[in-house]
Amino acid sequence: MTIDWSWIADHTDDLTALTFSHLQAALTAVLLGVLISLPLAVIAHRIRPLRGFLLGLSNVLFTIPSIAIFVLLLPVSGLTRTTTVIGLTVYTLVVLLRNTVEGLDSVPMKVKEAAKAMGTRPLRTLLTVEFPLALPVIMAGVRIATVMSISLVSVATYIGDGGLGQLFTDGFQRNFPTPVIVGVVLTLLLAVVADFLLVALQYVLTPWRRRRA
Repeated sequence: MTIDWSWIADHTDDLTALTFSHLQAALTAVLLGVLISLPLAVIAHRIRPLRGFLLGLSNVLFTIPSIAIFVLLLPVSGLTRTTTVIGLTVYTLVVLLRNTVEGLDSVPMKVKEAAKAMGTRPLRTLLTVEFPLALPVIMAGVRIATVMSISLVSVATYIGDGGLGQLFTDGFQRNFPTPVIVGVVLTLLLAVVADFLLVALQYVLTPWRRRRA
């Protein structure tokens, strides 16, 4: 299997546009997933009877095949980027919600009791004590969700979106391997770079772990 390097040189602008489109869809979905999962995780953590329901619901949504969920969304949002983002956001929730709940569960009770004894209000305790201590577990979920979203964007090619996934379709239809190989390589690079940047962000946001080390 050979690569046509001249094709790559001739399509640099297209590859750049597809890469940015791919990344935009994935990161938008992860951001929305974080914004949705954080309050739901707090509810699941604080109100135990709802914990099983919320986690179970996210697991059920995750079992829906990716193509099927895009098809189900078509009557609502049509052949648009919105359909792609909603579908990807649904898939991020199972990872983000569970990791956030587990992160909050990992905060020692003694720490929360100490904050309460100092007169810290519950909301402030949540924002300044619980979330920072839960951050490593939460970030682990964000990393998994990000890599997963970058991988799944290509499936949206079925509805005319898909970012770099369009290269797969183009290559298969023309029996031309170069676009397929380039699409795979760029997708892998996006996942690796995104994961590295998230690790760096976690390093910056958790200075106490560096001091402990």
